[in-house]
Amino acid sequence: MSLVRGYIELMKLRVVELLLVSTLPAMILAAKGLPSFSLVATTILAGTLSAGSANAFNMVIESESDKLMARTAKRPIVTGVISRTNAAIFAFIIGILSLIIFWIFTTPLATLLSFFAIAFYVLVYTIGLKSRTSQNIVWGGVAGCMPVFIGWAAVTNSLSITALAFFMVIFFWTPPHFWALAIKYKDDYSAAGIPMLPVVTTKANVYRQMWFHTVLMIASSIWLIISANLPTWSLVVTILLGVVFARELIALKESSPDYGKTAGKIFQWSITYLSLLSVVLVVAQLSA
Repeated sequence: MSLVRGYIELMKLRVVELLLVSTLPAMILAAKGLPSFSLVATTILAGTLSAGSANAFNMVIESESDKLMARTAKRPIVTGVISRTNAAIFAFIIGILSLIIFWIFTTPLATLLSFFAIAFYVLVYTIGLKSRTSQNIVWGGVAGCMPVFIGWAAVTNSLSITALAFFMVIFFWTPPHFWALAIKYKDDYSAAGIPMLPVVTTKANVYRQMWFHTVLMIASSIWLIISANLPTWSLVVTILLGVVFARELIALKESSPDYGKTAGKIFQWSITYLSLLSVVLVVAQLSA
């Protein structure tokens, strides 16, 4: 791994892509149309740096536990491509840079929310919750919902009920999305001593809690469409997406011989669900 690639790996850009899927739709909903290209570009750039900073700090803090997990054993700090000190400096620099860009090119509220997101992910989730509770991803997922608020605030310097509805969609989407991944990599998390829900409780309980959050995710998605006053067709499509998500979850049964494989499919579909919902929101708002 080259040094440049190592620093890019620190930012976990694949995860950042997923976060930004919610930023652009939030901006379009807030503007009730297309915001200026410069505002979108600077918000996405700053958001990428902000999320990248939080992810890099996460790798610094978890470098020892990353050594114990097969899926993280090749991260740049673990392999020695980048030292923990240099990684921390990099995380700090891009974090400050993101806040400067937000402050100059967007709004004070977007800047404040971005700072909160970094601090929450690093201090509350990574240090405070992840190694201490099986509900870590539920409350730690708040950081992953912040791009909605940040994108909205970048346009309006305020928040709204519609922004809250979108926030709740991501909030309830996160646990089934991440628990599906944790099922697939259950042995890794167990080896690292991280109490992800599938590690510390029964399959039946994981299944129940995934259903609980999925139902609330679908309800929040419907609330979002109604709150944003989007066309009826978008409500129908959103409900259908929710039905497909539920059908995927039904396949995850306690007696399933392919439990891990099924969970992997749910993880992939959850990404597809959020991506398609974002497309629906954008198209519906621009055609309204």
